[in-house]
Amino acid sequence: MNVLGRTGNTSVSSSAKKNVVNIGALFTLNSVIGRSAKPAIMAAVEDVNSDSGVLPETKLNLILHDTNCSGFLGTVEALQLMEKDVVVAIGPQSSGIAHVISHVVNELHVPLLSFAATDPSLAALQYPYFLRTTQSDYFQMYAIADLVEYYGWREVIAIFVDDDYGRSGISILGDALAKKRAKISYKAPFPPKSPNTTINDLLVGVNLMESRVYVVHVNPDTGLNIFAEAKSLGMMSSSYVWIATDWLPSYLDSSETVDTDTMNLLQGVIALRHHTPDTDLKKKFTSRWSGLKNKSSASFNSYALYAYDSVWLAARALDAYLKEGGNISFSNDPRLHDTYGSSLHLTSLRIFDGGQQFLQTILGMNFTGVSGKIQFDKDKNLIDPAYDILNIGGTGSRRIGYWSNHSRLSIISPEILYSKPPNTSTSNQHLYSVIWPGETTATPRGWVFPNNGKPLRIAVPNRVSYKEFVAKDSGPSGVRGYCIDVFEAAINLLPYAVPHTYILYGGGKRNPVYDDLVYSVAANKFDAAVGDITIVTNRTKIVDFTQPYMESGLVVVAPVKELKSSPWAFLKPFTVEMWGVTGGFFLLVGAVVWILEHRINHEFRGPPSQQLITIFWFSFSTMFFSHRENTVSTLGRLVLIIWLFVVLIINSSYTASLTSILTVQQLTSRIEGIDTLISSTEPIGIQDGSFAWNYLIDELNIAASRLVKLKSQADYAIALQRGPSGGGVAAIVDELPYIELFLSSTNCKFRTVGSEFTKSGWGFAFQRDSPLAVDLSTAILQLSENGDLQKIHNKWLTRTECSMQINQVDSNQLSLMSFWGLFLICGIACFIALTIFFCRVICQYRRFSPEAEEGDVEEIDPRSRRTMRTSSFKNLMGFVDRKEAEVKEIIKQKSSDRKRQASHSSDGQSNSPS
Repeated sequence: MNVLGRTGNTSVSSSAKKNVVNIGALFTLNSVIGRSAKPAIMAAVEDVNSDSGVLPETKLNLILHDTNCSGFLGTVEALQLMEKDVVVAIGPQSSGIAHVISHVVNELHVPLLSFAATDPSLAALQYPYFLRTTQSDYFQMYAIADLVEYYGWREVIAIFVDDDYGRSGISILGDALAKKRAKISYKAPFPPKSPNTTINDLLVGVNLMESRVYVVHVNPDTGLNIFAEAKSLGMMSSSYVWIATDWLPSYLDSSETVDTDTMNLLQGVIALRHHTPDTDLKKKFTSRWSGLKNKSSASFNSYALYAYDSVWLAARALDAYLKEGGNISFSNDPRLHDTYGSSLHLTSLRIFDGGQQFLQTILGMNFTGVSGKIQFDKDKNLIDPAYDILNIGGTGSRRIGYWSNHSRLSIISPEILYSKPPNTSTSNQHLYSVIWPGETTATPRGWVFPNNGKPLRIAVPNRVSYKEFVAKDSGPSGVRGYCIDVFEAAINLLPYAVPHTYILYGGGKRNPVYDDLVYSVAANKFDAAVGDITIVTNRTKIVDFTQPYMESGLVVVAPVKELKSSPWAFLKPFTVEMWGVTGGFFLLVGAVVWILEHRINHEFRGPPSQQLITIFWFSFSTMFFSHRENTVSTLGRLVLIIWLFVVLIINSSYTASLTSILTVQQLTSRIEGIDTLISSTEPIGIQDGSFAWNYLIDELNIAASRLVKLKSQADYAIALQRGPSGGGVAAIVDELPYIELFLSSTNCKFRTVGSEFTKSGWGFAFQRDSPLAVDLSTAILQLSENGDLQKIHNKWLTRTECSMQINQVDSNQLSLMSFWGLFLICGIACFIALTIFFCRVICQYRRFSPEAEEGDVEEIDPRSRRTMRTSSFKNLMGFVDRKEAEVKEIIKQKSSDRKRQASHSSDGQSNSPS
């Protein structure tokens, strides 16, 4: 184009008669990304200028500057570019240069569209005119964190270039891993353009460390040097894991074919590549690539697609900006002026007057490009970030899945998942199989013991009591005991060797404080602690414990005495309430049966005193099934048979309970459990060094002045025998395994009272996030399942058990709660029987008129109604007291008399004159 005239940055061509607008491009031309981006950008400018639908009256003029991969030269080139009055700048590819240039474009109001600067910190509010037209490394690092979680790794080593790009990306990776309960165990930075010797020394250092998962975040131009040195050091073999960020696919995609030597360096590597949908636009661009001008690479990478779309984004936004009435004009910045003798020409740097409006227009664009959807979210990031997950192998790579911000890891294309609700659950994460370094399909464990000649430092408490669990020994290992045998058995089950050495903790004159032992592990003084270490909350906050290998809990031990037999022992099987209800039901059933039998059974008749005696005798004689009175009525027999069943159950229960009380030796203690100790003010003994000290003070609010530390089993026995009055203790609070040994060693002179008031267990303590804790937990479960754990227990801890239990009278007595169902059934039977009985009696009474025996009473004096009511009740009671046979006879006779009277009456009427 021949520029004839110029106003601002707009030139008018005499032939085309179109306004010319300058746009700038700024990146390193001779680089992996630059060689792909340059022809793409030039092709995009050509396509825009030939498209009549976009900027029909405007031509884009591309001004290209080379940053030469230098921060200083990049800044100079940026200032020179700004002198050309560009309305938008494409680039740069370097995050470090982008940080510097962003300050320039902020001042001159020129939007900066970067297709390759992936540093997450560039999205800050500090850089309003910086727009990223590729994906931020923020999402890539979260994709790597999801990979680490998917394969169950807990630690990674980050190898990165020490610049803005490397540091910011690894910082985000650390945050992402922390959310997955993983971490970067070591950061291994190296300066840009480092020689191979520096990289070799770096890799030698990390190879001595525990983690075998390496995340490589470097520039594509020098990244292969890392794998070349790793190959020479034998770090590309089995058990190693290498995860490369998008720099590696960018390098491989830029070459149509990669030589065999290079591919041999990368076998088994996992890499992430920007995901770009296979649209028609992308296929058209791919087929067109070989015919592009200025092309210096046989193929292209994803950055070429983002560079192409960046030009189109600027063109479409400029078209919309001009159609909305926007004007392209520049004005001088009054703060920029040339000093005397300066040749920098600062006054040539002018402010784009419509820069702010143009920026907002760019942020509002929404179209589909060759890289996919071009649309910005509220954080100025492209929407729907996604990556292809590749496994390098053979002569190329294969895709094992995708990562998207929508559903995380998946084997389904993100475009399909976008139409479904997001699902990031663990069960929904899937990838195809991977061929790891060393040509193995088994997922590497991700860690080994450090190859630095140092065995695992294991602290062992140097106990002075209960040495069956752990104690100092003169053998090769220096320690022995139940806990040591369990640990060694678990170690032997691991599929790898664990070099370790035991270090005694404590002076040997008293038990060490176990909280201090755990804190020493957390402070990296020891790698682990093995012994009778209780798993409690405050300890789990600073170290990781294995699966418990022994159950434990706090119990109370107190002196006991034999409970002497009492002359009233026969009353102990039942509670007072049970005795009262049972006696009441004996009388109730006797009375009910008497009522039901009185009218028809001569054995239940007689003078009142005799009938009362009959009720009592019949009632209590049923206890022994020795009642002599026969029941005649159906209702009486029903009530009696139900009652006899109740009596059978009560007799059997009473006999069993009384037998136990009289034949089993009973022990008693004035201390009934932890509640008794809490409410008292007497001294309490605890084991020296035990967590029980803090537990009783902090959790149960027991005064520290009441607690007495006891150093040995002999101190336990002496303190309990002396008691509070003799300078001893009322009871001892300790863990159950210790107490079982103590009781067996004292010939069961003392007993546990109450039940365990805490539930916990013993485990081995490791530093936080130690993978050995997980593997040993699996080994301990295996020991438990195959019976080896019980065999070790029998070897060290089998002792005579104290079978006699503390007598708790209240808890051993049979209460009403155990029998209320039987009493309820019996009571309902009595109620139903009485209801039926009285219904029959009332029916008979209505047919029976007491006045028949006294003569007919034709009229009742109203003044005598009260007397009549009393007489009627007496008549009813008298009727009930009569024999039923007699009542039936009278009713039958009355019925006959009424029939005769009716017959005489009818005869008299027929003989009377009409």
